[in-house]
Amino acid sequence: MQNVVILGAGEKGLAILEILHKEKDFNIVAIIDQDKSAPGLLAAEKLGVPTAMNFSNNMEKDIHVVFNTTENKDIPNPKIKSKMIICEPILSLILKQKEAIRQLTKKTDDLNEMRTMLEAIIHSSDDAISVVDEKGIGILINPAYTRLTGLTENEIIGKPATTDIYRGESMHLQVLKTRKPVRGAKMLVGPHKKEVVVNVAPIITNGKLKGSVAVIHDMSEIRELTTELEKAKERIRTLEAKYTFEDIVGTTDEIVIAIEQARKAAKTPATVLLRGESGTGKELFAHAIHNESDRKYNNFIRVNCAAIPESLLESELFGYEEGAFSGAKRGGKKGLFEEANNGSIFLDEIGELSSQMQVKLLRVLQEKEIIRVGGTKPIPVDVRIIAATNKHLEKEIENGNFREDLYYRLNRIPIHIPPLRERLEDVPKLCHRLIQKINHDYGRNVEVIEKDAITILQQYHWPGNVRELENILGRAIIFMNYNEAVIKKEHLPPLAKSSQPVYKQTAVLEKTETLQKMLADYEMKIIKEVLQKHRGNKTNAAKELGISIRSLYYKLEKMQNFA
Repeated sequence: MQNVVILGAGEKGLAILEILHKEKDFNIVAIIDQDKSAPGLLAAEKLGVPTAMNFSNNMEKDIHVVFNTTENKDIPNPKIKSKMIICEPILSLILKQKEAIRQLTKKTDDLNEMRTMLEAIIHSSDDAISVVDEKGIGILINPAYTRLTGLTENEIIGKPATTDIYRGESMHLQVLKTRKPVRGAKMLVGPHKKEVVVNVAPIITNGKLKGSVAVIHDMSEIRELTTELEKAKERIRTLEAKYTFEDIVGTTDEIVIAIEQARKAAKTPATVLLRGESGTGKELFAHAIHNESDRKYNNFIRVNCAAIPESLLESELFGYEEGAFSGAKRGGKKGLFEEANNGSIFLDEIGELSSQMQVKLLRVLQEKEIIRVGGTKPIPVDVRIIAATNKHLEKEIENGNFREDLYYRLNRIPIHIPPLRERLEDVPKLCHRLIQKINHDYGRNVEVIEKDAITILQQYHWPGNVRELENILGRAIIFMNYNEAVIKKEHLPPLAKSSQPVYKQTAVLEKTETLQKMLADYEMKIIKEVLQKHRGNKTNAAKELGISIRSLYYKLEKMQNFA
């Protein structure tokens, strides 16, 4: 074993100390330096190596080698000088290597720290994440992935990317093959056959493919969120009025009178009864009346009395108390009248109410209060009622289908909305407004409708009114090419022209009937005659009538129901 002394306890001496202390063939007799705070001396004390400020006589006898790490090369003691090794060149190399190792260690530590941080981020994500290497072998998944698929790390790490797929193609392998991301891929994964949507992207570093990462979304959660969003949207739509009088298009006397009456009605709290055929725009008027009134900042509730089953209508309108019936919510539920308190409620198809519901509605109008289903305590409400019907309520009263006292309560301010056939001069303006709406709904860019097409539209009798006009224009725009900006007559579906004899016939009728009924009778008569002429051949009959076979079937079904 060689006895050694290290001369100098600076950085270089410290480096020699660290090297020799690990070697079994060397015995460090002492490390010498006059600076008591030198790093080599401090390290030696921790390692249990003797330290000194100068050479002693005892050292001279037993020393085999002296490592000189100082700049002083002139040593007066000849015995020591003969044993001295100048370490400068070696130490410079050692220190450079040591610094390089230190830098490399720091980078490794930084990378490990970054990897740990990234893994922590991935593991904390609520989105299911899986990562594979360039060969498609699983290298990382997070807890959300296990919760979604039911597969653990032992079942995925080190296994092929197809391991988790129950049905479908591996998007990891596709991305590794194409180097292009994939989004919105649907598949079934895991033992529970979970339906998911997958987004996968390649991991590319310095131009080299290193693997791919996938984010997996549960389709059931997406559907649930979508349903909740639609419910929220529907709720918002139900509670607000969207239209104003500026949205009502028309300059003919009939529609202008209706708008003026509605504006006056909006300034009062009185009940309004909107009357008119289906598709004339009664709901549009109801929105406008609410928005013109002093209740416009409160709720506007819309109720289609014909769309809600009779068994549910009472609880929907008036609410219910807890335990009122099986399935009732804990704590009960507010009805639509309570929701509309201090606002307006629009009761569409009011003529469809049953006798029992008419009595309850009459109580609300008279007493300004409601009683929940299963309850006994009256709840006061301040609600402006706007009702609408396409029925002849006077005839319904004669037939015993509608209460006379309720009729007089509702008919405080009656407003008649004219059918489209009575204001054909408004067709061009209506077309312009409806084209804007359809463009917005369908993502189209149609600009105008030509005059010949307008003429055809003005010759039609419009049993479906403005709603039918919107349907016709929507159908024309759908079948137009995307680069077409003008609706031409060839874009319109076949429309039966109004027949002048209908009006002549009405002049000599002994029994007074509505125009719609007379038009329907005349249309039925023509169709029957043409069918008899062609011995029941519907295809030939449709050709002669200038309508599609589908339209003919629709009209025949309508006739059958009417009969």
